[in-house]
Amino acid sequence: MIGFGSTATGAAADSDARCPALLVDDDRVFARRLGKALQDRGFDTEIYNTVSDAIDALGLRRFDIVITDLRIGDRSGLEIVAEVRDISPETKTLVLTGYGNVQSAVTAVKLGATEFLSKPADADEILEVLGVANALKLSSGDAIKSAELVRWEHVTSVFAETGNNVSATARLLNMHRRTLQRMLSRGRPEKISV
Repeated sequence: MIGFGSTATGAAADSDARCPALLVDDDRVFARRLGKALQDRGFDTEIYNTVSDAIDALGLRRFDIVITDLRIGDRSGLEIVAEVRDISPETKTLVLTGYGNVQSAVTAVKLGATEFLSKPADADEILEVLGVANALKLSSGDAIKSAELVRWEHVTSVFAETGNNVSATARLLNMHRRTLQRMLSRGRPEKISV
């Protein structure tokens, strides 16, 4: 079970292979739900509901991603963003808010936030915005590839073998050239079935 100020994973050995994430939000229900979703996606998530506790945690451990609410009680999540910038500038940070406005977003980015996103936001959207949506999906050996992903890999391998020639690839795969172009322009499928 995910607790505030605690790691969301069960086994210490498992946490070594997982991506460390810090989640700070004073809405306990939202934080618990998002923390569980991040855990399910391969993150070793620590959840805090105060700015002070989160800053203390930043001093004890390095995090790959930090997700914070803009308003946490009577304090600002931007304090956390500034602390992350000073301690670990390579950490990706995202500021979530239900009070989104341009000035807050500009301030967050100036303080070092990687991204700024309005609530409600789910784990997949957050990870996509941070650019880590696919970071952990294919790293586990127990993941089963979807049919779309297998097809994508086959099409791109044939495309590479033809020297990136769309017409030759379409002929070899017995596809219409425009269908192939659309598929290639969409990129790798995001969803993976388990």
